[in-house]
Parts: sequence; C-alpha cells; structure tokens
Amino acid sequence: MAVKGLVAAIVQFLTDQLQDGDMTADSRESLEVAIQCLESAYSVQASDAPSSFNLYTVYKNSVENAELGPEATPEAKAEAERLKNEGNALMKAEKHKEALSNYTKAIELDGRNAVYYCNRAAVHSKLGNHTLAIKDCHTALSIDPSYSKAYGRLGLAYSSLEKHKEAKESYEKALAMEPDNESYRNNLQLTEEKLAHLGVNQALVGGLPGMDLSALLSNPALMNMARQMLSDPAMQNMMCNLMTSNVEEGGRMEALIEAGHQLAQQMQNVNPELIESLRRQMGGNPNDPDPSQKN
Repeated sequence: MAVKGLVAAIVQFLTDQLQDGDMTADSRESLEVAIQCLESAYSVQASDAPSSFNLYTVYKNSVENAELGPEATPEAKAEAERLKNEGNALMKAEKHKEALSNYTKAIELDGRNAVYYCNRAAVHSKLGNHTLAIKDCHTALSIDPSYSKAYGRLGLAYSSLEKHKEAKESYEKALAMEPDNESYRNNLQLTEEKLAHLGVNQALVGGLPGMDLSALLSNPALMNMARQMLSDPAMQNMMCNLMTSNVEEGGRMEALIEAGHQLAQQMQNVNPELIESLRRQMGGNPNDPDPSQKN
C-alpha cells in the first residue's frame, strides 16, 4: 500500500509538471507516456496520492535539511547558544565583525537554528553585505516559515539593494504575522512611498533613457516650462485633488502615476522640440514614438 501511495505521489508530481508552460511538445508527450506507464503498471492514479503528502515539498525539505547538517548534540546546542548571546553583546557594542564570527561559529555547531541565521543577516546588513543577508534570511525562513523577524530583515536587505517590490512583499508578510509591529508598518509605508515615487519618475522620464528626475530638475528650460504648465488652473486643480483625496494607498499610487503621465503628455504638447532634444542628449532614438502616445 505504501508503494502505491508513493507511485501515486510521483504521478501527481508528473501531472503537475505538465502545467509548465516552458515544456516542449516532445517533452510533454514523453511525460504523458511515463504517467500512463506508471498508472498501468501499479494500477494507480494521481488522485490516489495521500492528500497531506507533496513529493516535491518532501524532497525540497530533505535537501535543505541535509545542507543544514545533522541534528546538534545538547552540548553543541548549549555552546552555540552561548556564542549567539556573546554575538548579541558584540552587536550592541557595534563590534560587527566579531559578532559575525560568533554567529558563524554558532551556525557551525547548530545549523538548524533559524535565530542564528537571522542574527547573522543583521550583521551582514550592518556591514553592507545585503546579498548575504538575503541568503541568511531565506535559510532562516526555510527552517521556520513563521519567523516574522526574518521577513523584516529580508525587507531591509531588499530595500538597501533598491529592490522595493521584494521589500514590500517581505514587510507585508512580516506585518501579517505581527499586525501590531509599528516598525514593520512604518517600513512598509516607506517602501510603498518609494515605489510610488519610482512610478511617477518613470512616467515623467520614460522616454528619456538614462535620465532621472534629478537630471530634469537641473535643466532650466524644462523647469521654466514646468512652472508655466503648473500655473494652469486645470493642472493646479488636478494636483490639489490628488493631494487632498481620501483614496486608499493603492489608489493614491495609481493616481500619482497617472498624474505623471498627464504631465509628460502636456510637456510633449507644449514644447516637443525640447523633449526631443533631451532624448537625443541622453542617447534616445529621435524616431522613437513618445511613450505617452503608446497604446
């Protein structure tokens, strides 16, 4: 019975793989033949697999546990905990490299403790090694998927690398686990504001490769044109409504981006020669269509 359950789980896994859109027609046909052979040889179907058993999850956890090393002895766990506490004290004293060494030694003694990886991630972030911090956070979460602090530190590392979308997702997960945590809430709000700013920036300069908003602000002709446009009562009303509206955060972000598109459109209409000149200066193709005109 156990053998049939395992084969059914294999059939279930292979059936799920058929949903992979990148699979070629030949590979899909071979997979279908393999499924049919297993079903015929063992008289099973994918639905016969235990509902609580996922073959891929079992395999993934097995590989990850192997990488984490064997279960630590009580003596090793006690020494690892001592090293962790000493590392915490070193962090408070801002002796980051020494703390890093302590956490690493703790991991070598007990590689299945999520706290040690999360603490080491904090040191990596302090030292500017954000990629290593992300790796340690993911390892901590593979050990304990409900570890909110690991998600919080993951968000910080992503934010430091300007990966605000990933940071937002991490802070949202941390906040879902700790709804009353003001730090996660504030960091999430800051990340959403950065995403909104990037959206407006891209809307304003989408047709100017390599130029950012600060470059625009240093152009006198462009700023003079912007001042003239903003003196238009219709534009003033639009900006006033945007800033005083009570829409939710998601709606406000969309409104900001839409305002950026409208401003870019008006800039193109008021002085197309200036916009075209800026495109040429920044290496754009003068024959490229204006992004605000794209369907």
